[in-house]
Amino acid sequence: MADITIDTVKDTLKDAIAHQSRSVIDWHFGEPVYDGDPANDLAGVSGVRELVARQHWANFQLWHVEDRARRKDVDAKVIADCKYAIDKLNQKRNDLIERVDECLIGMMDAILPADAKERYNTETVGAALDRLSIQALKIYHMKEQCSRQDVDEKHVNECDAKVGVLQRQHEDLERAILELIDEYFAGLKKPKVYFQFKMYNDPKLNPELYANKK
Repeated sequence: MADITIDTVKDTLKDAIAHQSRSVIDWHFGEPVYDGDPANDLAGVSGVRELVARQHWANFQLWHVEDRARRKDVDAKVIADCKYAIDKLNQKRNDLIERVDECLIGMMDAILPADAKERYNTETVGAALDRLSIQALKIYHMKEQCSRQDVDEKHVNECDAKVGVLQRQHEDLERAILELIDEYFAGLKKPKVYFQFKMYNDPKLNPELYANKK
């Protein structure tokens, strides 16, 4: 890890964020292949990139399943299957946010100030990258609305204006993440992994599951 610097960290995050935007386009033409769960020993630049990409892929799938779940012209089983898929993808999404934070902190830990202040941000870098992932999806699909031939000019103009807002929000959030990295290296704040401990999927913690278990 001796070659890791603040510039390495920031460049890695910039690359990961750029990949989110590129892959939204690419994946609509050909979906990626991710075999199994990511290895537990992922670390450094390649680990951060891999985990951010997988987390983005979970959001990509989630977006389209949630769209399908709102159809009114399909059998109830289709909607039920969508709900189960959404549940699993949300769990994976949240697990990967934590993995991103763990990997990023592991990457930075040895070179951060040991006497950094006990001050924390309102969300972790992993959670902010999750928001950027969703922003990238929103921008792509809002741009799609601007290209529709079956809508009036008002619809196109409204969606075009929303694209501008979304892009500015995306830029603001990316800058905020990079500024947070600056604060970490200046010792103004400390990075930390926040575990969400989702209970609804755990048969030992969800009363609807353990109370009715035979």
